[in-house]
Amino acid sequence: MKNKTAIILCGGKGSRLGSLGKKVPKTLIKVQNKEILWYLITFLKSSGFNNIVLPLGYKGSQIKIFLKRYNNFGINIQAVNTGANSNIGYRISKITKYLKEKNFLLLNGDAIFNFDLRHIFESHCKNRSAITFLSGEVTYPYGSIGLRNNKIIDFSRNLVFDKLSIKGNRKYIAYNYTGISVINTEILKKYKKSFIKTDNFEQVFYPKVIKKYKTKLFKINGFWHSIDNIKDIEAVDKKSKKNNKYLKLKKLKVLLDKKLI
Repeated sequence: MKNKTAIILCGGKGSRLGSLGKKVPKTLIKVQNKEILWYLITFLKSSGFNNIVLPLGYKGSQIKIFLKRYNNFGINIQAVNTGANSNIGYRISKITKYLKEKNFLLLNGDAIFNFDLRHIFESHCKNRSAITFLSGEVTYPYGSIGLRNNKIIDFSRNLVFDKLSIKGNRKYIAYNYTGISVINTEILKKYKKSFIKTDNFEQVFYPKVIKKYKTKLFKINGFWHSIDNIKDIEAVDKKSKKNNKYLKLKKLKVLLDKKLI
């Protein structure tokens, strides 16, 4: 089988998760009695990714125990200690030697998703893009006043949106970034020195590449939910049930467990 590599950033402390974040690393927080990392690895495996790199940080030893319990999920998983307090740029720089293929998937370790990742990765390779950014819907947690033709028509909370218009620039549209991207390995290594000391890897690396190379935006059609705080843990299953086009999280867990997808 052709090798496909994914890097899961899993060194975060989960400071907004209260007491849960003090007990386990963020990516080991459980949703429906399964760790976020379990969802990620199992889904990546089902999408053809057989080589996964984990830059470890906060409570990284717990992640190693987790992997051992599942016998590395039957694939090649490199769990690399990159320092408990290291910035993201440094973590990524420490694991570039494990990137052997022309392209790899980079994702945050705090989201659960279900969409056609295989197709997106293959499209990126076919188009020879430097980076393919994945965009998805997100819930705006505050109250919103709805207008149509300058007339107020409703008041809503928790509206779901995928893009924003920016004040003072109507031609500029900002799409929500899921924290998932497909990246050309050679280009990442080329800019390694520029981001090695920064905690804001995305803000340093991505603009440089966008300015000089071909990049693409892919709007996912499926389920994606980021786990950032306690409310997100409670909301993820509600979101999976709200729209029929999404596979219910409970069903997703069963399918992944049985390795049917």
